[in-house]
Amino acid sequence: MNMSRRIGIDVGGTNTDAALVEGSEVVAATKATTTDDVLGGITAALAGVPHADVAAVVIGTTHFTNAVVQRRALNRVGFLRLGLPAGQTVRPLCDWPTDLAAEVHGATALVEGGTEFDGRPFMPLDETAVEEAARRFGDDGIDSIVVTGSFSPVDSGPEERAAEIVESVLPDAAITLSSRLGRLGLLERENAAGLNACLIHLARHTIEAFGAALTQAGFGPDTRLYLTQNDGTLLSIDEARSYPVLTFASGPTNSMRGAARLAGVTDGIVVDVGGTTADFGALVAGYPRQANAAVDVGGVRTLFRLPDLESIGLGGGSIVGTDPLSIGPDSVGQHLVSRARSFGGDTLTLTDAAVSSGRLTIAGADPVGDGPDPHTVLDRAAAMIADGADRMKLSGADTPLVAVGGGAFAVPDSVPGFEPVVRPPHAGVANAVGAALAQVSGEVDRVFRDLGHDGAIAEATRIAVERAETAGAVPGSAEPIEVEDLPLAYLPGDARRVRVRVIGRLGS
Repeated sequence: MNMSRRIGIDVGGTNTDAALVEGSEVVAATKATTTDDVLGGITAALAGVPHADVAAVVIGTTHFTNAVVQRRALNRVGFLRLGLPAGQTVRPLCDWPTDLAAEVHGATALVEGGTEFDGRPFMPLDETAVEEAARRFGDDGIDSIVVTGSFSPVDSGPEERAAEIVESVLPDAAITLSSRLGRLGLLERENAAGLNACLIHLARHTIEAFGAALTQAGFGPDTRLYLTQNDGTLLSIDEARSYPVLTFASGPTNSMRGAARLAGVTDGIVVDVGGTTADFGALVAGYPRQANAAVDVGGVRTLFRLPDLESIGLGGGSIVGTDPLSIGPDSVGQHLVSRARSFGGDTLTLTDAAVSSGRLTIAGADPVGDGPDPHTVLDRAAAMIADGADRMKLSGADTPLVAVGGGAFAVPDSVPGFEPVVRPPHAGVANAVGAALAQVSGEVDRVFRDLGHDGAIAEATRIAVERAETAGAVPGSAEPIEVEDLPLAYLPGDARRVRVRVIGRLGS
């Protein structure tokens, strides 16, 4: 197998895109309409690109995000928190939307255990209570369990020991450790773990179906299947089964990575205009800038690896209102060719305005004879895009703006504050190209004591590189792309919180 020859697939709300990439060159690309079952669109997209000598197929999907937002196919979860005697009043799911909490909550158990901010234990783990909680979960028919310990990203030992006890009682249970997902904030980390745990059954079914789609398309057992995760890197199938929440923002991230490579831009702003939304993100050293603040997912406050994104309801399928003039957020989505007026439908969309103005030519689409002036509609869209891009900037200096996605026709050639506006080749499938080019990552975010600045960063880098190589990176290829060092003046001695993220090439 040629390890540089991969197929990337991105499943969007309107289209499912596929790109065959060898090295950094796009060999072939195609678009297929996204189907309600997702898999039909993937099968159709795979049929549009060559299969010979492909080492890996990499899929980016919003399937699991949509399940949370739409409150569908979610399983019940048991929450085990290691934190007594603290934390009794603020219980798991306390800040979740009521309907989502009712759908997900199975049972809750709070037991003694946990650590301080600097890793010192403040209470021994009550192993008997953990075993009793596991039995109660089993009696309630719960087989997906969250284990959350206070400051577990600093010392995950108590969580890991609790998981061992739960597994001894419920050997078939899926156990989500919060330390694997979040940072130091307990509630946000527990929330992320809860979202992950409620998707376990859906993840198993979906990933099995992805594998079946590859088999039906004629791929052999030597072709590896990956998903992409929120930071634009690869996620193994085993990891995806256990931690589907890591794929939540993979679609926009893939677009940004693909845009960076196709345009040759390492630092700038990317706008990906799809059929329903326009997503804005900032590139730093060729990768999406990560959000440091809490991120809301389906109404749930979380704090884990997600790109810093701004989304607006503007896309090629956005419905245009006439009195007064408005664009989106409602969209015809995957039904563009049946509902848009330029295709003979009865709904006026942004695509209709582009066709009528002469900016866009599509086979089978005709200009619309009445309605608002198409140039006025496109000017309104341009203003919305300029405003969204401006909100992502960190300075007043002119910045490159890379326009990608099937709806990139809505981006004007000149945007105030941005120079140049770049439209790279294969921009319509940048998301699939980004998936195909994904690499392997490793990250550490913890408190180090008495190592000094250089020593703490060196140790964090060592751990992050080790994690990347365990995930499949070529030994020696992983290099840091993000380093943060925050001295903690309120702790005794030389204490500092260090976060390091590294990226490496996928090995054979």
